[in-house]
Amino acid sequence: MRVTVFSTKPYDRTFLSEANAAAGHELTFLEPRLTAQTARLAEGSDAVCAFVNDDLCAEVLGQLADVGVRVVALRSAGFNNVDLVAARKLGLTVVRVPEYSPHAVAEHTAGLILSLNRKIHRAYNRVREHNFALAGLLGFDLHGRTVGIVGTGRIGVCVAQIMAGFGCRVLASDPYPNEAAVAAGVEYVPLERLLAESHIVTLHCPLTPDTRHLIDADRIALCREGVMLINTGRGALVDTRAVIDGLKSGRIGYLGLDVYEEESDLFFEDRSERVLGDDDFARLTTFPNVLITGHQAFFTEDGLHNIAETTLTNLTTVQNDGPDAVPTPARIC
Repeated sequence: MRVTVFSTKPYDRTFLSEANAAAGHELTFLEPRLTAQTARLAEGSDAVCAFVNDDLCAEVLGQLADVGVRVVALRSAGFNNVDLVAARKLGLTVVRVPEYSPHAVAEHTAGLILSLNRKIHRAYNRVREHNFALAGLLGFDLHGRTVGIVGTGRIGVCVAQIMAGFGCRVLASDPYPNEAAVAAGVEYVPLERLLAESHIVTLHCPLTPDTRHLIDADRIALCREGVMLINTGRGALVDTRAVIDGLKSGRIGYLGLDVYEEESDLFFEDRSERVLGDDDFARLTTFPNVLITGHQAFFTEDGLHNIAETTLTNLTTVQNDGPDAVPTPARIC
């Protein structure tokens, strides 16, 4: 199968090429994102391989279909960037990587929690300047604190197990309770109660119309004073401007983000020589109690290996056995 890979970085080329050694697909790697302006670069390909910030709206999908593309292979679990209704009308097959390494994202979540709590990022910079004062670095014991997990899929369960290991009380909110979470000692409660009782709230649910801006001004008002909010799920799960107001008022005492709702114009590129035009993001970086990483929670050797293997397996299955042979969690259209 001829495949055009968009949003390619050197690590994508490395892991996808290794996974393709046995599969034998013809991969063309392109650095640009997939947009209405770049979609026709896929002309002559049977499939495109897209990442989280590629644009797969109806217009782009229509252009892809026009140039002969019949398969969209997402090298991600999320698919909120895909117009599935348009894909079905166009007869396009859409496949994804439903799971790659839940431990990678869960461990990064724990890293954000620990770094924010113990001010590790600030302490690191102080010591480099030979400032060994401890004032301003006071943290708290995680043991005995309440952690609220919103979304208990594989990643959420891993986070629950990690936080239970610290001796935390773990609450969860999810319309579909997970037996593995219950086995880890998780107590399922309504979201409102979770927000009211949790010292730390961490988001691990998919982005859907129902979860967009799940954390808004009204729900922030329900939280404990000084709550720690962590988002390693999807950027638009939180209303950025409401979060900024929450930081200013002190209702949010700590904020850890690996995703951002307008990240497509920021993340995965070196923008150190440019002035950022995003005022909300710039404002977030001015708070001393905010820690942001650039969508790197998935970024482990294990995660990239699994993403590449599953992506190539999906393409091979579609080619050899047809779209219906791809298991339902991986085939979404």
